[in-house]
Amino acid sequence: MSLVNQVETHLNELIEIRRYLHQHPELSFKEENTKKYIADYLENLGIKVKKDVGGNGLLGYIKGDHPGPTIAFRADFDALPIQDEKDVPYKSTVDGVMHACGHDAHTASLLITAKILQENTQDIHGNVVLIHQHAEEVLPGGAKSMVDAGALKDVDYLFGTHTASHIDANKIGFCAGPAYAAADSFEIEIQGQGGHGAMPQLAKDPIVAASSFIVQAQTIVSRTLDPLESAVVTFGTFNGGNAFNVIADKVKLSGTVRTYLPTVKQQIKERLNGILNGIESSFGVKCHLSYQDGYPPVVNHEAETMWVKQLASQIDSVEEAFDYPPSLGGEDVGYYLQHVPGSYFFTGVGNQSLNSTYPHHHPKFDLDEQSLQNSVKIFLSIVENSKDLKLNK
Repeated sequence: MSLVNQVETHLNELIEIRRYLHQHPELSFKEENTKKYIADYLENLGIKVKKDVGGNGLLGYIKGDHPGPTIAFRADFDALPIQDEKDVPYKSTVDGVMHACGHDAHTASLLITAKILQENTQDIHGNVVLIHQHAEEVLPGGAKSMVDAGALKDVDYLFGTHTASHIDANKIGFCAGPAYAAADSFEIEIQGQGGHGAMPQLAKDPIVAASSFIVQAQTIVSRTLDPLESAVVTFGTFNGGNAFNVIADKVKLSGTVRTYLPTVKQQIKERLNGILNGIESSFGVKCHLSYQDGYPPVVNHEAETMWVKQLASQIDSVEEAFDYPPSLGGEDVGYYLQHVPGSYFFTGVGNQSLNSTYPHHHPKFDLDEQSLQNSVKIFLSIVENSKDLKLNK
């Protein structure tokens, strides 16, 4: 029996694992019980496990009986600081913490993949590295530290998937080239001179200065960048002032910049500083920009993406394997794909009848659990057809 055909017999366990993890979420960099659960599961299968890789990360190693490439699969396992508002038996038992992005599903899918592979090493050409990654949700993330700690040692290719509630269940999206953007953040402090609201001539109003800055910053994308390049400059917070009749002394702003190309990112940084210099001259205030580079863009390798898309289209439970448009969202899986070829695809889990179409990071986020079999089947199909990768390398 092929590896793919064995998945449905493990579907109940796949769902059970996902629900257990959903009930016991842990925040980024605090995933102590989750990493123990994963390690125990893999070790009980007889899989060699390397623990505390780059933090709370784990690596599992499966050796096939035949020569071939080494393929890594990556799944993240941290949760979010969100109160679970679903009315389901597997609702989070941790107040204020829930798996609102599908990382529980990613982990469950990779664990079942590992189980089937470990039971069928006689049919595997090459080796498999299981990358169970901590802390995807919070900078600096877990991917870079795991890469730095040797997670990709001897790895030839890497693949992973993200559940997507906005994609119908049993449909799989593939995006060759840039799929996610570099996700940066910034903070700006504008120091003015406070005063009475009735005597603005005696003050230097940082709120007015900040407002002018925000408006001017909206011209960066529209008037500085090449119209054919994608980017976003978004302000998320504006804090300052304490009373309706008092001119504030200081204002703080924060936001995010999303780009695909390093040159575009540099243009935005330069323009932010240039506009702030003008604000200082115009309003007599002092401005300070703190810019934090976030995750790199996720750039899928074209040949591997098209290859996996073709494999997915041949799986009976996959209704459609389609070209998915790039997003300006962020994901630290890009660190791995900077070093080895591979692809990160999107597993549809949306089902209106199951209330699983809420957006990611929503308090009622859920997914069509039956559709998780597709992630496992695609992973196994990659391994079954890994000789194609070796030939094309």
